[in-house]
Amino acid sequence: MPNPILPGFNPDPSVVLVDGFYYVVTSTFEYLPGLPIYRSADLVTWEQIGNVATRPEQLGIDTAPSGLGVWAPTLRYHDGRFHLIVIITGSPRGCVVFTAEDPAGPWDDGTTITGIDGIDPDLAWDDDGTAYVTYSGFDATGPAAGEHHGIQQARVDLAAGRALEVPRSLWSGTGLRFPEAPHVFRRGEHWYLMIAEGGTERGHAVSIARGPSISGPFAGGPANPILTASGRDSRVQCVGHADLVTGPDGEDRLILLGVRTVGWTAAFSPLGRETFVTRVSWHDGWPVVEPVPSPDGEGVVEESFDFADPGALDDPGWLAVGRAPGQVGSLTETPGRLTLHGVEGGMRAFRPSFVGRRQRHLTSVFTATVDASAGVGGLACRYDEHIHLSIEVRGGTVTATARLVGVEQSWTAEVPAGEVELRIETSLPTPGPAAAGADRIRLIAAGQCLAELDGRYWSSETAASFTGRVTGVFAAEGTVTVGRFSYRS
Repeated sequence: MPNPILPGFNPDPSVVLVDGFYYVVTSTFEYLPGLPIYRSADLVTWEQIGNVATRPEQLGIDTAPSGLGVWAPTLRYHDGRFHLIVIITGSPRGCVVFTAEDPAGPWDDGTTITGIDGIDPDLAWDDDGTAYVTYSGFDATGPAAGEHHGIQQARVDLAAGRALEVPRSLWSGTGLRFPEAPHVFRRGEHWYLMIAEGGTERGHAVSIARGPSISGPFAGGPANPILTASGRDSRVQCVGHADLVTGPDGEDRLILLGVRTVGWTAAFSPLGRETFVTRVSWHDGWPVVEPVPSPDGEGVVEESFDFADPGALDDPGWLAVGRAPGQVGSLTETPGRLTLHGVEGGMRAFRPSFVGRRQRHLTSVFTATVDASAGVGGLACRYDEHIHLSIEVRGGTVTATARLVGVEQSWTAEVPAGEVELRIETSLPTPGPAAAGADRIRLIAAGQCLAELDGRYWSSETAASFTGRVTGVFAAEGTVTVGRFSYRS
């Protein structure tokens, strides 16, 4: 069973099986387009077929701080339409349900559901077609930020966009912190409530309860948590936030998040939270979950984008911060090239002029050919505005910068004027006690290695980020153009 099934920045997965195809959606936080949709016929080979939110007005995250925005959606299929529910933190949109006939899009503008305040909403229907939203009663923003009220549920009117009752408390786990990511489903005579608890870090776990109806009452299972990597000698850690689906062989699977750790201490996960799969069997009416299998070899992936192609930005894997990639870069302003205009602060800006893609492999090479003759810009690897790496071209000078919160170091070299090839390479550390950190990162310009860095400082543990590495091109001043961009694992 290959793992991870969706590598790189792909947390909080939700899955649905429709007409022989599996569809998975994951979280995107401050990035646009939001809510990527992946499709597979076998849970092995996956293709990103689109994004739910391709228009900024669908999410309203233009002022959402990094780390807020699009959290933990649920994808479901009902009455011939796909439904996606999500609570958008830091946005006036709140709890929104989007629908589409085709999961590849287009999706509608979404309906806000008033009376639902929290995170991680689930959408389910009972036998008479009444819709229920089950969610985690966590206050992410506002004066009560940080308060947690456990798992909540309410009947809702999806067409009118409102809760039909005051939300009530359901089973909220075994007592571990942060009960969240609820999913309600029916199997045989029982309704089940599956949740995550323990926090999305090393204590993450999956627990389950069952009851006689969609609203409970729910009683916890005898073997909770049914899945955790806490305290286990596994390269896959932080497992949790799971959704259930029937596999191609008729046996159930859990689709869940986890992180791949590297280095001798297995303490750091450079790529952030990814999507994994594991097997489920049933005994006495309760699920028994196998430990998440170890990661497989990464294989070879090559992607190349020539910006002379007018469709080069149409690939659904492009990302920008708070804006759509087409709002940040232009393929028509400078024929044959991607044109970016500088934003004050460069990669330190709240909304940088930056267009990038997920790093999906621990061994990788990103390459861009950049002309900064009329400005300042280059290639960058971003966790957020405070934690990133960049190679910036200014005239005949190139500067590599490693930035952490409150700490910054730079290395400078001379390069020929005009177009410059920039590269960010990552590789696994050499096994043994000396490899106590994470991966190795090299910042290269015109064939010169300006810096080699320990990747532990740009990992989800030290960045304290919900996202992952996104690498792409940027402009800090004036006008910068890009001829080609490529990614190789």
